[in-house]
Amino acid sequence: MPLPSPTTHLTPEESAFHAFYAQERPALDHACAFYMALLQSLLSQARHIDIAKIEGRVKDRDECLRKFSRKYRAALEESGAPYEIRPYITDLIGVRVVCLYEDELEKVAQIVQSHFDVIDVTDKVSALEGTEASFGYKGLHLDLRLNAVQAALPENAAYAAQPFELQVRTIIQDAWSVLDHKIKYKKSIPAELKRRINVLSALFELADREFRQIRDATDAELLYAPDETTEAETEASRMPAPGSELNAFTFLKIARHFFKDVEFDAQKVDLFVDDMRAWSPGITRARFNTLMRETIATVKRYKQFYEAQNPEGSFNPFTVIRHCLYLGDRQAFRRALRNSSREAFEAWLQENPTLI
Repeated sequence: MPLPSPTTHLTPEESAFHAFYAQERPALDHACAFYMALLQSLLSQARHIDIAKIEGRVKDRDECLRKFSRKYRAALEESGAPYEIRPYITDLIGVRVVCLYEDELEKVAQIVQSHFDVIDVTDKVSALEGTEASFGYKGLHLDLRLNAVQAALPENAAYAAQPFELQVRTIIQDAWSVLDHKIKYKKSIPAELKRRINVLSALFELADREFRQIRDATDAELLYAPDETTEAETEASRMPAPGSELNAFTFLKIARHFFKDVEFDAQKVDLFVDDMRAWSPGITRARFNTLMRETIATVKRYKQFYEAQNPEGSFNPFTVIRHCLYLGDRQAFRRALRNSSREAFEAWLQENPTLI
């Protein structure tokens, strides 16, 4: 006959917290969803911040008790004063905002501080940079509640008194946090093993920095890319000078000249320019600009004809460019159009020879 399981004896304070948690859990779930939606709305309106994800959770009841025991119980019991557990659990609701770049952490913090009152701030960056012996993810933790303006809104009234913890991390810091939790022993370990973990942490930090610097370098390339759009074709198109070969940055400079209101998707640009360089190896930025300038008027007329005949059809800027390239050099850019598109375009050109 199996022995009965031992009964876990709760202290009065733990029993009170159990009762509180059971009663408030549905309201906590609603508050968590509310804060996630509010942050999504606020941050989606911000410029120059790339949010990878926003997620949230209500802290598990037993996890709350373990945290309380680890951080506060001994001192409180030593003092002999009566206490409640609830006020010591400031992260019952936790929301995490994951950015792409490390310099966006402070931008997110500035936005939330204009809509929330900050109860407390824990800056993991400063904490970890102050010691060589520590390792872990860097990030920003803020304990928040709605400010007076937000709390006064009728739709927010139910959440006015409910604080939450906001964690702001980069996607690299978030990945490190996940992996860091899989490392079982990090304190009382041999120095060589601790050094290896520190090296790994430093590599993650370096990756964060490199991603930001690559972003900045990309922006600089786009800003300072050479511009042939205001000049006639130069010798560079016939006798390519070093660095004159078309790339994604110079493509965008020229494409934005011809399509001023279009926001080009970076991935599509990257793939399209790669295709262009396969169709015409060594194509220069000046050559691309010349092909566009000489043919775009004709292709725009064909676009009007095509869209009138095919109301459901798609003739986006990349399609225009494909037709411009083909019209400018049928042999080099034959593969820019499918057979059916090429035949339809040629038929229209034959019917409208004066438009070429």
